[in-house]
Amino acid sequence: MKEFFISECSQQENKVITSSFVVASKQVKAKKNGEPYLALTLADRTGQIEAKMWDNVEEFIHAFEQDDFLKIKGLINKYKNRFQFTIHKLRRMEEAEIDFTDYLPKTTKDIGELWRTLTEFVATFENPHLKSLVELFMADAEIAERYRNAPAAKTLHHAYIGGLLDHVVSLFRSCDLMCQNYPQVNRDLLLTGAFLHDIGKVQELTYNRAFSYTTRGQLLGHMIIELEMLQAKLAQLPDFPAELKTLLEHLIISHHGQYDFGSPKLPMFPEALMLHYLDDLDSKMEAMRAHFEREAELEGPWTSYNASLGRPLLDSRKFMQGEKAAAAKTSVDDSGPPPVSPETQERPTSATPTLDLFSEQKT
Repeated sequence: MKEFFISECSQQENKVITSSFVVASKQVKAKKNGEPYLALTLADRTGQIEAKMWDNVEEFIHAFEQDDFLKIKGLINKYKNRFQFTIHKLRRMEEAEIDFTDYLPKTTKDIGELWRTLTEFVATFENPHLKSLVELFMADAEIAERYRNAPAAKTLHHAYIGGLLDHVVSLFRSCDLMCQNYPQVNRDLLLTGAFLHDIGKVQELTYNRAFSYTTRGQLLGHMIIELEMLQAKLAQLPDFPAELKTLLEHLIISHHGQYDFGSPKLPMFPEALMLHYLDDLDSKMEAMRAHFEREAELEGPWTSYNASLGRPLLDSRKFMQGEKAAAAKTSVDDSGPPPVSPETQERPTSATPTLDLFSEQKT
């Protein structure tokens, strides 16, 4: 059983702990004197932490690789307001010691319920061709299993088991709401685009030991994979309209929205434009939520710099709570001390017994 999770760092600050982790990244760097040190990113299902090994490094440089599982002893402390791990000892773990559920983050939502929600949306489709296509994908046992478990990304957003399904269900709900405000948008086409826009992630990403790219995913990317998957399913639907096929292909290749973000084409019709913006919004909102969760232990409302969003973030809830607390303190200070009755003045203080009580509790 895993002894410590990364989310528990605040409870173990400045303490030496022993626990197991998966190596999310491994680098060998040089100290100022030229000697090597190890710079690792360690992970478990609750998050990631940067780790350094400064001493006896030569002994361990070739003892493990990225994606290996390690048993590590070291010190948890803070550096520049972020927790870090200074490694004293480590060893590579054997397969028999590993419970993989300890290391890969997973959605807290019910995957079965998410899948049922998706099924209920598809049941409302009015276009028989789009309905048949999505149901064909969902009836494919291999695709369905991967769709239910794949992350939506390696690191940027919804990077957890079930993340793809979680993202798409959220996107379906947003699309459905927006269609009520823009009746000119074809709801079935938009929702089909939402279902297909990241389906290639089921082959692009691997998530058995850690989140990483498959060789095929690295070489082709999820959009090319999606076009291939779409073509394979459409071969089973000979009456599918050619114009509808072209619109679906454009939804897939334009959903990143900008050339700089990997879109071969910019969104050129209403459903494509809406898919891009809602996909981008859902991704960014999840990235913010996850960042606030990772840094929940920080006292102030500002987070560290978020690389994917290119800025530090303000947790507005913490900020408002801080403002209320400050206002309440000011109100108490301005009102002055409460009046003291003569009876109270004559009573002996209870300071000494109170101190004794806390002393006993500490003991």
